[in-house]
Amino acid sequence: MRERAGRVFILLAVVFLLCSSLLAASQQEPPVDSSKPASKLDPSSNSEVQHPAPVERNPRYRICRDDILLLSLPLSPELNQKVMVRPDGFISLQNKGDIHVEGLTIADVVEAVKKAYAGTLHDPIVDVDLADFQKPFFTVLGQVGKPGQYDLRYDITVTQAIAVAGGFAAAGKTQVFLYRSVSSNWAEVRELKIKDILHGKSISEDVHLRPGDMIFVPEKAITKFQRYVPYNIGISPYSPPVH
Repeated sequence: MRERAGRVFILLAVVFLLCSSLLAASQQEPPVDSSKPASKLDPSSNSEVQHPAPVERNPRYRICRDDILLLSLPLSPELNQKVMVRPDGFISLQNKGDIHVEGLTIADVVEAVKKAYAGTLHDPIVDVDLADFQKPFFTVLGQVGKPGQYDLRYDITVTQAIAVAGGFAAAGKTQVFLYRSVSSNWAEVRELKIKDILHGKSISEDVHLRPGDMIFVPEKAITKFQRYVPYNIGISPYSPPVH
């Protein structure tokens, strides 16, 4: 009897160990494929977080609305034309309808025009020039003398741009923010201590502007306080007699 009970106990122990090992194996995470780049997940949505693409060095100009293009076909001069990019981003080609060019580089437009005429012209030669285009600009907002948008006609730094915008207002802080677009969905924000730059420190921090940059000059905290607790600095209404 005891021998039979011992065999039953050993059988149950083996079954228990087998089930435990199967359960542990099912709870293990799948192996990570080292050949694929790691990606971060957004814990709130359990979806992969998209990071901005690296900034392109020496980026090419991309076609914008209201740009005017000169299209030349040396072997078919009758198709030479001057076109304007419409608000919807399309241009109208002679005898070929509309093609979308907004956001393309000049080289991309050349290929798009070649493709459009490929059905009627054999290996067409196409040249595209910019007759008029959106001028590069920068924007200065906040506590400056003349906030607004300015043409970026030459290479200038943040401190020079603030001077162009009328300099710091009395309520302006010298710690400013530079907003720079990295992609269509991402922007880089940098805090610059202009006071240090003007005193000869951290000269390398005086960033050179790029088209589309925006500078924001915040307001000093003391000026915000003065709005609600006004005070005057001067002679008290009651002055002791002078002997």
